[in-house]
Amino acid sequence: MSTTIRASLSVRNPYWIDRHRYYELKHFCLQYPLWQKQLKELSYPLAGNTDIPTVNGSNDLRNPTAERAEKRSLYQERIGMIERTAKCAADDLSDYILKAVTQETSFTALQTQYDIPCCKDTYYELYRKFFWLLSQERQ
Repeated sequence: MSTTIRASLSVRNPYWIDRHRYYELKHFCLQYPLWQKQLKELSYPLAGNTDIPTVNGSNDLRNPTAERAEKRSLYQERIGMIERTAKCAADDLSDYILKAVTQETSFTALQTQYDIPCCKDTYYELYRKFFWLLSQERQ
């Protein structure tokens, strides 16, 4: 497995962000399918009696229902953040941007499999805008 080194985006570009920040945000987005799966699993009711908080090894009271609600809220917030940012970056192309950033779908695949209705330059401009907006949102 090799690492592909790509040319850096010019600092003069309006959507420039640091390379390491970009990779951080990219890996954040790649967790999207996992969050959707976990959110779906948290939608099922808990088995057993959850009305009474249980005591764990550190003598702290646990409330499984509250813990599940907090996890659901976290996943919904993160999923919503990525979806809102895709809409802000390109309302009419948000589905394509979302597929690209959450599933690492290339422009070529978007063009051949999903018939993206824009040129490569427009797509990459919106792709960069998405990560720039997400960087602003996550600060």
